Amino acid sequence: MLFWIFVAILTAAVAAALLYPLLRGAHAGADDRAGEAAVYRDQLRELDRDRQQGLITDGEAEYARAEIARRLLAVSGGVAAGDPAKPSARRRRVAEILVILCLPAIGLGIYLDTGSPELPAQPLQARLDNPGNDVGILIVKAEQHLAKNPDDGAGWDLLAPIYVRNMRLGDAEMAYRNAIRLIGPSAERLNGLGETLVAAADGVVTADARATFEAALKLEPQNFRTRFYIALGKEQAGQYPDAKGDFEAILKDSPANAPWLSLVKQHITLNSGPPVAIAPGDPTEQQVADAQAMSSDDRTQMIEGMVAGLDAKLAEDPNNIEGWLRLVRSYTVLKQPDKAGEALKRGLAVFPADSAGGKQLLALAAELGLSTAGASQ
Repeated sequence: MLFWIFVAILTAAVAAALLYPLLRGAHAGADDRAGEAAVYRDQLRELDRDRQQGLITDGEAEYARAEIARRLLAVSGGVAAGDPAKPSARRRRVAEILVILCLPAIGLGIYLDTGSPELPAQPLQARLDNPGNDVGILIVKAEQHLAKNPDDGAGWDLLAPIYVRNMRLGDAEMAYRNAIRLIGPSAERLNGLGETLVAAADGVVTADARATFEAALKLEPQNFRTRFYIALGKEQAGQYPDAKGDFEAILKDSPANAPWLSLVKQHITLNSGPPVAIAPGDPTEQQVADAQAMSSDDRTQMIEGMVAGLDAKLAEDPNNIEGWLRLVRSYTVLKQPDKAGEALKRGLAVFPADSAGGKQLLALAAELGLSTAGASQ
């Protein structure tokens, strides 16, 4: 019953909001006509004064009186034939009837057809008690539980991957760390934390993430996912021979039909010789095979072309911190310090020194011995 009272009040409020401009327009029209009538009456009195003073002749006065009287009758005695006010009034009445009767009837019909008026009201607590498949309510319910029971490690462990799926990466990191602290580390929890850190860093395997993966690898030495992230971290840090060795070990130990074999082969080639990892996009399997068969000079020439391609791609789409890191490192390895310094300056123009990306660029410059004077301006 309370629901229908609320619906009636809401409908009345909407109808009033829609009727107000119509009623206001009607009153405004009446006020305008009353003002016009007063003007015409004043003109008649002034006409009599002019006639008495001899300012106009009797004939002119009668002609003017007839015209003023006609206009006065038009605005004070109803609406003369051909006056547009009468149709406007009719249109207003039709609109008022539609608002008062049709709008509520149409709205009620739609609700009865598509809504569920027979269901009882469900306040927040009732939805928390019966969340169904509502992930948002499930998260709120879990958060309320953990607020009262912060030492429930299993609860944090359950909530962490849900946070990740909803891209709440900061909350996911907190949940994983709480679960590890309360119920101990496991390969799954450590890998989850490491991947959360990588996602938060836009795909960069940070030092914290790499240490987390290395801790997970001690608990599960043959976890290919963990080994891949560690190898990727070495690649991003410029440790190309070590990264290549790790990727080759993954390739050797993987099943023949493993879905990650193609990606691992690409990284093996990308870490062969100078840093082909900076190439814009992953190479095809044919490019991988061609690179393995090349001489050192030919491979270097190919790499230089790929570096130039990445440079051009970053000029068109500069919002790629990993691309800038690879470009700076690649020019350094190719013994082109001037281009490396220029790439560093351009990267810092996109990612200022006080941003997360800028700090990575400055750290890389320090590692490679590049001067940052003027680069962060």
